[in-house]
Amino acid sequence: MSGPLALVGGDEFAPGCDFDAELLAAAGADEVALLATGSAYENPGRVVATAREWFGGLGVGLREVPVYTRLDALVAENVDAVAEARFLYVTGTSPMHLRSVLKDTPLLDAIFSAWEGGAALVGSGAGADVLCDPMVDTRGGAFTVGLGLLPHLAVVARANLWSPDKVRRTVELAPTDVVLVELPERTAVVREPGGHWRAAGVGEPVVHRNGRPATLSDIPGPISRS
Repeated sequence: MSGPLALVGGDEFAPGCDFDAELLAAAGADEVALLATGSAYENPGRVVATAREWFGGLGVGLREVPVYTRLDALVAENVDAVAEARFLYVTGTSPMHLRSVLKDTPLLDAIFSAWEGGAALVGSGAGADVLCDPMVDTRGGAFTVGLGLLPHLAVVARANLWSPDKVRRTVELAPTDVVLVELPERTAVVREPGGHWRAAGVGEPVVHRNGRPATLSDIPGPISRS
């Protein structure tokens, strides 16, 4: 059975993200494999250090999987680290870079396979955005192709930092078969292994479908790769 899955609005590894402890327990993990790929050009070392301190406080270790370029996603050691992980965390600020690095690589296959084998998978900020299909191009709020684990779902990460007009345009541009979720920072939607979605963290997700208010029960499930 697939593991728990969480999409986080950003500002992760901070007070209010208590869902991390719950996900660790659910996955039976004693180490987190971190891909800070989406912060490749914005001091990823700082992200890694913050994550190490945060998860150390939760009693588990952190393993940086240094995937910052497409060549890194082809390195066997990195692929093996992901394949063996019980808790995978994908984060950063650039969904476009994340997509360009991971799409159609053995490392992405390893991420999906580990999750399908019971590992917890968390995407935060750009990591949440890119797991969906379509994903939101944060530069203007329009839609583009994501990595496709969650089809017919898109998220506005760090929604609390967007202007109301930008959010409105994105809601209006959303395809009719797509559920759009606004995720403020330190706020998550968590999918339990049985398929139920719930909110967690400090804020409240806002769900849209066909330009109208919707609920967490409208969020579709991940793809089946079997």
